[in-house]
Amino acid sequence: MKKSKFLLIIAALGLLCLSTVIAWAGNVKITPLGTHEGEFCRRDRALLFEDPNGTTILFDVGRSVLGPSDPRLGKVDVILLSSVHSDHIGDKIPPALNAGTCAKPDTSVSMMPNSNTAEIAAKKKSKIIVGGQMHTFLQKKDIAAGGSKKQVAIMRFGGKRNVGDVKIALIPVVHSNGLSPDFLNKTMADTLKPDGLTAYVGPDNGYILTFTNGLVVYISADTGLMSDMETVVHRYYGAELAIMAIGDVYSMGPEEAAWAVNELIKPKAVIPTHANEESTKGGKAKPGSKAEKFIKLIKDIPTHLPLSGKTMEFDGDAKCVSGCD
Repeated sequence: MKKSKFLLIIAALGLLCLSTVIAWAGNVKITPLGTHEGEFCRRDRALLFEDPNGTTILFDVGRSVLGPSDPRLGKVDVILLSSVHSDHIGDKIPPALNAGTCAKPDTSVSMMPNSNTAEIAAKKKSKIIVGGQMHTFLQKKDIAAGGSKKQVAIMRFGGKRNVGDVKIALIPVVHSNGLSPDFLNKTMADTLKPDGLTAYVGPDNGYILTFTNGLVVYISADTGLMSDMETVVHRYYGAELAIMAIGDVYSMGPEEAAWAVNELIKPKAVIPTHANEESTKGGKAKPGSKAEKFIKLIKDIPTHLPLSGKTMEFDGDAKCVSGCD
């Protein structure tokens, strides 16, 4: 009898270990959606994440995702938006991939007054998760685009939501979040424009994504240096992959972002983004670019360029197992 109980315990432990391995199996796919195939260009912000279980998350559609009909999009379960600035929410988009140049993309198609974000959410029936008062603003835009108020969900700093077993949390940023009057009704716009004012929709934010294979991703969004990168991002969440804005002037430059990675966040891998310039030629960092400077300043941490349309795959330990140079 004792032997039978012992064997049952061993079998149960074996099943538990097997279930743990299965839960942590698979890779997270990250596909940059920029304006020019195989490059990292001036307008590039958008990233498409796919969990091993198939849950998809689209971050900052901006001015490079070609609206709801973009052939690079399949189903989109969740859209994340860091701020309502026009280059993030998407006031205009290219007429096609590779329009214009990498340094000066053609973004001549207007997505006003609803925004690229609202149009994609409405047509794809995606959930939108945002902080501040961005949710009430986006609810109106999503309805106007043919969607539903119920698609837009709020979240505050310190909380989290679970979508398709992917955990999503907000991280504060040091930035601003003024909404262009062009997104407002004419009466309100005419009131604000003469004085050069924008509408305020609460603070903007970055994100922490915890995927089912165990990978923890930090998306800095537009921010300056802040102590939360060490105390919250590193110590509490244990971010393993950091996606860092490096554009300078409006956010951290390459020097500040590299210092944050090396000294505060200490991830296992890093991806630069939001450089506001032509960062690559032929898929390689352009000499003298912010991307090249950032890569050179990173100490002993694999750094991967976000080349548009090229899917990178990361295991639960932030090791790039496919699609990285």
